[in-house]
Amino acid sequence: MTRILIHNSATEEMAARLADAVPEAEIATCNNYQDLPALMRDFKPDVAYSICFKGRAGFPRDALLGVDGPKWVSVGGSGVDHLASWDPDVVTVTNSAGVAAPMMAEYVFGTILHFTLDIPGLRADQEESEWRASRLMSPLQGKTMLIVGLGHTGQAVAARAKAFGLHVVGTRARPEPMENVDEVHASGDLQNLWHKADFIVLSLPLLPTTRHLVNARSFSAMKPSAILVNVSRGGVLDDAALINAMRTETIAGAALDVFETEPLPFDNHIWGLENVIVSPHCSAVYEEWAMQSFELFLTNLGRWKAGEALINIVNPERGY
Repeated sequence: MTRILIHNSATEEMAARLADAVPEAEIATCNNYQDLPALMRDFKPDVAYSICFKGRAGFPRDALLGVDGPKWVSVGGSGVDHLASWDPDVVTVTNSAGVAAPMMAEYVFGTILHFTLDIPGLRADQEESEWRASRLMSPLQGKTMLIVGLGHTGQAVAARAKAFGLHVVGTRARPEPMENVDEVHASGDLQNLWHKADFIVLSLPLLPTTRHLVNARSFSAMKPSAILVNVSRGGVLDDAALINAMRTETIAGAALDVFETEPLPFDNHIWGLENVIVSPHCSAVYEEWAMQSFELFLTNLGRWKAGEALINIVNPERGY
């Protein structure tokens, strides 16, 4: 009998769906971090479906990947940096990359349009009952978007960028021609690409090689009119460098959905920055997301039971 653990802040619906899909399985659930170590010792699951919730701080990584851990960990989100490194000969880790990519792409363009249409200015005019007939819109067509990381999310952003008439430049570890991307460059070429971009989208995993990839040197190479959107991981972006760039108007605006420390501390200077959108790591979260991710897990579970190759196996060195 296969022992399956569901580790999420809300497990009831998933447990019911799992029992219906795999009635012969033995199921355990855990909806917090503190109870997981004891449960792992007692239950010793073969498979674990786990979502990092309530921020990443305190995640019981050692319990999940310890001696009582499962042979396969299915991560409900796309990021796996909270698991740090693991031995792929001991445990297989998969993720749910792609499930939320369309929603994240909508977030990217929603925030970009916030700036290009000057939504705050329109709202301010409305509050003052001011009819500014001289107001001009700023079109996306003909401008350049740089997508740093052309995984599922980056590709979803690229498809929508082409619909808006943008010139799309992207980076990936192994550059090769891609649909909807006009120029694909190696990750190491970034310093020569920042200056081209009107819009910069960060959609890459957090690894030792990508931590603070966007730093003071990066900002100094960007256009003063550039808009930056980060939907990857907070550690990819150097917060201190961002704060300085915004205060000195080195770039025009930023939309940040992820932060080095989450929740973002109330006294963090990012809260008070002009022309910065702060959102609580929600660009991938919508009503159906959790169960769509779980359905991908169930599909993979069928493959696992049949001895077939799993979908979305993560290489611990690449982070995807």
